[in-house]
Amino acid sequence: MNFLKAEWRKLAIINYEISPDLLSKYLPAGTELDFYKGKCYVSLVGFMFLNTKLLGFPVPFHRNFEEVNLRFYVKKNESGEWKRGVVFIKEIVPKLALSLVANSVYRENYHTLPMKSQIHHQENELLIRYSWKDKNWHSIQITAENKVQPMVANSEFEFITEHYYGFTKKEDKTSEYEVCHPKWDCYQIKDYQLEIDFQKIYGNDFEALNHQEPISVMLAEGSEIKVKTKQYIIQ
Repeated sequence: MNFLKAEWRKLAIINYEISPDLLSKYLPAGTELDFYKGKCYVSLVGFMFLNTKLLGFPVPFHRNFEEVNLRFYVKKNESGEWKRGVVFIKEIVPKLALSLVANSVYRENYHTLPMKSQIHHQENELLIRYSWKDKNWHSIQITAENKVQPMVANSEFEFITEHYYGFTKKEDKTSEYEVCHPKWDCYQIKDYQLEIDFQKIYGNDFEALNHQEPISVMLAEGSEIKVKTKQYIIQ
């Protein structure tokens, strides 16, 4: 059953290499870290949530909004096959009702903060900016060529975007849900700017990211998506 239908568009993805040891306490039972060419990734992702419907119905004043999340990558072996997914450290949205629904239904770590976005198309250039505020404004800004390119097989971009499950840790339990979408096109990055205090937003475990350069920066076009209801819970 589909819990949510929407579009995820213009996904700005900032990737960092991180020590696997820092993620161990966030790892849901039954999953293990997923690596790309021996590297453990954590990603800061900002995007637009558009045309949102819950259980098939649009929610007034909650259809179009920004989201920014910090996530890492895991996999789960089920009957000899790997399910590849993500675990969210924190997800930030601009409306309280969104956080209440997500936290109650999916036990995700949603927080509500003021947010704003800018998407500017020029003939040869695309500018994307996502901003959110606690006491100060934080932001992700990407400038890219205004021309989509297909995903390259076995690429870093494929690894980052082809995780189709969400795994959520709640004490000693793990819930799983599936996210369905086609392969995404991407844009060629020209420049980026970050204004963020990882320690302040995500805690002491991620303070080191304040002193690191991203291992890569990506911009995905996105698509329509479907989020299915939770499949099971591991006790």
